Amino acid sequence: MTLDPVAALMVDEAGDLTGRVLVLDDTDAALTFAASEAGADVRTWCDDLRDLAAIPAAHRLHVPAADEGADAWRPDLVLWRLPRAVSAVEDYAEHLASHLEPGTRIVAGGRTKHMTVAFNTALARHFASVTASRGRQKSRVLHITGAQPAPRRWPARRYLPEVGITAVAHGSVFHTNRLDDGTRLLLRTLARTAGDPTPDPQHPRGQAIDVGSGSGIIAAWLAQRGWLTTALDVSQAAVTSTRLTAQANHVTVTARAADMLAYTPPASADLVVANPPFHRGAAKDSTATLTMIAQAGQVLRPGGELWLVFNTHLPYLQHLRRHIGITTIEAQDRHYVVARALKEPST
Repeated sequence: MTLDPVAALMVDEAGDLTGRVLVLDDTDAALTFAASEAGADVRTWCDDLRDLAAIPAAHRLHVPAADEGADAWRPDLVLWRLPRAVSAVEDYAEHLASHLEPGTRIVAGGRTKHMTVAFNTALARHFASVTASRGRQKSRVLHITGAQPAPRRWPARRYLPEVGITAVAHGSVFHTNRLDDGTRLLLRTLARTAGDPTPDPQHPRGQAIDVGSGSGIIAAWLAQRGWLTTALDVSQAAVTSTRLTAQANHVTVTARAADMLAYTPPASADLVVANPPFHRGAAKDSTATLTMIAQAGQVLRPGGELWLVFNTHLPYLQHLRRHIGITTIEAQDRHYVVARALKEPST
């Protein structure tokens, strides 16, 4: 398998790959295969469900590092594709430092344009040594050793008075535990029809799905208003964060890892709400959202609605009309559009 510049530099800088190797957030299973072919005992964890699916089952982990215990599998080396957010780097560092032996080496790589000195600062809170390579092909590696467990900051908790929700999130979740502008506009607009936060448990409003739930703000908000709410996200950290947010707000949300609406039964929802991403990693990619719109046309019951907030430049309106039905713009500002699509009984 051909390695991209980041993976190639990581493998070259790592040196001996014949021991126990933990791979974090692999892309196309490239690092996993490279380490396995070199003779390593490889185990891989990916936050993104789509990346994890590409990892051979024999190498998959379902947590970022082995569990504690006398017989725990402990790596000699960690190959880690760095996330772009400093909060995510810090969250990973906290977890790794609490599980790794002090002598374990970490080789962490990324594109130079996405790396900042703040990464080093975050890592230095949890590791004795953090040094950078010279770089190659616009990529760079950090060599990290000397795990020093410290009190964890993540997941972090924040009360959001604008929406009456306490958000709890891991560092790798979009916008962590803050209220982003798109979600703010969506909930302000949706409040006109979603009901007040005084639900009647005996008479739920219907079945709602939050697609791409992130920290779980939208899901918890819907559950407060009496919707039987399911939250879906491709990120395992987001699913965990959504569950924590639901607990913090004393509401019930069924959160599970899923690629958009895949495997959701047809005609099972009255309301689908989403503030979906239009990136996959660093690359702009609306494919997942376009797929979700088509899926929503099947998942919604007749008379059901899809509420979507998205950046003004994205061409989603025509897809909403094609796959769901009558679509109206319910709110718009300089950056975002909130659209409402109704599935008509005849479709």
